This record gives sequence, structure tokens and C-alpha cells, in this order.
Amino acid sequence: MNTKSLKNGLPSRKKAEELLEEAESCNKGPWANHSRNVALCAEKIAIACGMDGNKAYILGLLHDLGRKFGARHLAHVYDGYKYMLGLGFTQVAKICLTHCFGIQDIKTYIGKFDILESEQLELEIALNSVKYDDYDRLIQICDALGGAEGIVDIEARMQDVKNRYSNYPQEKWDKNIELKKYFEKLANKDIYEIVNK
Repeated sequence: MNTKSLKNGLPSRKKAEELLEEAESCNKGPWANHSRNVALCAEKIAIACGMDGNKAYILGLLHDLGRKFGARHLAHVYDGYKYMLGLGFTQVAKICLTHCFGIQDIKTYIGKFDILESEQLELEIALNSVKYDDYDRLIQICDALGGAEGIVDIEARMQDVKNRYSNYPQEKWDKNIELKKYFEKLANKDIYEIVNK
């Protein structure tokens, strides 16, 4: 690992791809292709908005890296956050932490709270202490755009989650629509045109 990577808290693109491949070999599943599609969306939208496309790609690629440790729910957020912190990739750790929380509140998580109470408290403190930026927001919206098979309609993806978990809070739904509009305004272009859906 080179010191430049550690200084800016971000691995190189090549290293990020290696980390995803290694994680996929530990826990095979559609999550890895979802991550690749999130990365592609993030890169395209970032470029259209005048942001750093390479950084967006890396963050998108690694946002779900906690899935390396198994098919888990909130634990994948905790595992990814801790794993990336341990490697010194602080920017990625932040994205692992924030990507599920368009609304900055741990209680809005859809799925099982499958971590210890002490870990949940640690996660909650960390989440409450971060300041969101456009990269956090970008990966949140791209998480709703990137399916395992390709680019999907945001509302269709939210409906799919609602069907699987019998729940999708309206405030989270509204937040995703708000984020879509936010990036469309920044890019002055329809988000589906940008990602070539």
C-alpha cells in the first residue's frame, strides 16, 4: 500500500478493484455486481456534476465491502466501516458508514439490527459525528440506481426493497427522489440520461 493512498484515505482504482474481487471470493453473490454498477453510475454522475469521477468510482465500488464478511444486514455497514478504517482508507470508511443513511439517523435502517448493542452505539456515534458531502449523497443515490443486472429505475428499486422487507419509510423514499433532483440540477441533465439507462 503506498503512502499516497493512506494520506488521502483512498485506495487507487486498481487496489479498489482488487479489494472487491477479494471480498467477492469470500462471499459470492449479486452484491458485487451491484457495487460495480454503483461505481459506474457514480463516476458518470460525478463527471457530469464537475466532481472527481475517479474518486466517485472508487467509493461506489467499495461502499458495500462489509459484505465480504457474510450475508448480513446492519452488520455490513459496521464491518465495512471498521475494515476500511483498519486499512487506513478513511474516505471509504465514511462511505461504508453513510451509504444506507440518506437520512442521517441509524433508526432509519431497513433490515435487521444484527450487531451487538455496543457496536450499534459505536456506529450511531460515528454516523452522528460525520458531515455529509456530495460524495456521501452521490453514493446514496447510486445505491438506488445500480442493480446487480444493471441500471434500474430508482422508484422500482425502492419498491423492490419495500416488497422484500415489507417496509420502506416514506421519508427515505422522498429523500431518494430529492437526491435525484439535486444531482440533476447540478448536472443540468436527467439522471437516467447521464447513466445511459
